Amino acid sequence: MSRFKVPAVLAGLAACLLVTAQSHATGTPASRALAQAELGAMADPPAGRMQGLMEGNLRVFMGIPYAQPPVGALRWRPPEPLPRWHGVRHATAFGPACFQPDNTLASVYVEEPMPMSEDCLTLNIWAPADARQAPVFFWIYGGALWGGASRDPLYDGARLAEHGVIVVSINYRLGALGWLALPQLSAESPEHISGNYGLLDQIAALKWVRRNIASFGGDPGDVTIAGESAGALSVMYLMVSPEARGLFAKAIAESGYLVSMPSLRRNRYGMPAAEQSGLQLAAALHAPSIAALRSMDPRKLTDAAAAAHFWPWGVVDGHVLPEQMITAFDKGDQAHVPILAGFNSGEIRSLMYLAPPAPASAADYRRIIRERYGRFAGEFLRLYPANDMEASILAATRDGLYGWTAMRLVREQNALGLPSYLYFFDHGYPAADEAHLRGFHASELPYVFGTLDGTPPLWPKNPATAQEEALSEAMLDYWTSFARSGRPQAADAPDWPAFGATGAYMDFTDAPHPRTHLMPGVYRLNEDVVCRRVAAGNLPWNWNVGIGSPKLPPKSARCR
Repeated sequence: MSRFKVPAVLAGLAACLLVTAQSHATGTPASRALAQAELGAMADPPAGRMQGLMEGNLRVFMGIPYAQPPVGALRWRPPEPLPRWHGVRHATAFGPACFQPDNTLASVYVEEPMPMSEDCLTLNIWAPADARQAPVFFWIYGGALWGGASRDPLYDGARLAEHGVIVVSINYRLGALGWLALPQLSAESPEHISGNYGLLDQIAALKWVRRNIASFGGDPGDVTIAGESAGALSVMYLMVSPEARGLFAKAIAESGYLVSMPSLRRNRYGMPAAEQSGLQLAAALHAPSIAALRSMDPRKLTDAAAAAHFWPWGVVDGHVLPEQMITAFDKGDQAHVPILAGFNSGEIRSLMYLAPPAPASAADYRRIIRERYGRFAGEFLRLYPANDMEASILAATRDGLYGWTAMRLVREQNALGLPSYLYFFDHGYPAADEAHLRGFHASELPYVFGTLDGTPPLWPKNPATAQEEALSEAMLDYWTSFARSGRPQAADAPDWPAFGATGAYMDFTDAPHPRTHLMPGVYRLNEDVVCRRVAAGNLPWNWNVGIGSPKLPPKSARCR
């Protein structure tokens, strides 16, 4: 096996977590509406004059550049600001997606090919025509840091904006073009660091919003960062990055994963140094210099990096990301902002590559768990028993990756005295249930965005019923009221209690139901396991769970 090859579960994640990474170039809900929209929405922010479209009571501006194109000598450099442009820019069409591998795997997330370019650092704005000091909902797409695009019809911001917020969605650099670290790149940097270019793009877009959003009726001091999957991972990166401090006031993390990250120059937590991984990629690409890498065709470079099993991650560089996320949260060094976070009941059902194969028998399952989990084996088997191995493997993988993360985020912010809200999305409908995909990864998104008719071709179709519309309307209310006030409320649905001392959460099934104490024992078990892995210093956490887990490290002074 090549030293550069990532674990099989991560290769599967790359294939499956390209959540809507291939999007329609035409025929989106936005384009259908814009076909009937009127030119005439004008704005004159500091960035420059622009003309968008009127879509009902919304002003819509698309494909707005927020930084210099990261091409040529600017490839693998922090994004550079654009000077004010001259004349009037037409902001009436989405910009191309950032380069990403073609996804040939048949999954619920795959759509038709979309236009791509290295010149992709654009954002889109949906603003109520009468907006004045409106809160800003800043959306970061998912896709494993390999794929995704703000032009995706699933992320059409119109319905959210109709609830009184200004929606901003962004593109950011992906894959090797967005996350490569190399000693030669670090040598070019005043801080002697490299990598994290995609995260720096997100920060540059937030700075653009701070400078310009008032011209669209938005409040630059009331920005909620929000994302799903790798977008939620990005939310956590932003929460711990000093470079992003003060650029947002609230955070929403849907199905995030609080995982270990590579360090720039050290092998830590079972991961090679990011610069060493970069050198291995350069060797695989037969590129002897930075100049050679910068001269490579971006399409070929992206595909070759995927074939060489390059994996994009945020890099602990001491500057943009000073330390492991979990360390920052343990120390209270994260942004002190209200949070709304949660996960879905069937996360792994559409991401089966993440689930280790079942052993031959229930006896083997119990034996493996006892060998791997030691003193915690009894609790693990109580939560994830051997009598239904498939269900237990799916649940354990879900909880170790997404469930523990959501619960920890909410607990951490709650401990700081901040408004903190937890959800569990366990909504089923006929097409999803028939495909054994109840509550699958990202299945909450059409309800959050009100895009029930904008899902990919293989997505289990959401029925056009009053019940589905009511659930979507409630979630639109909750998400946008949180962006306004830090408190999720809905007009025709129950109040969402803060996590607080009772462990309250909102259970989204047929409708929203307030409950307490989600999955007793799950958080404590995973927290104990992660604590030992962090203390050991030579293991990643969360990716290898249950029967795929390494042997639990010994007890330490900090861990049970």
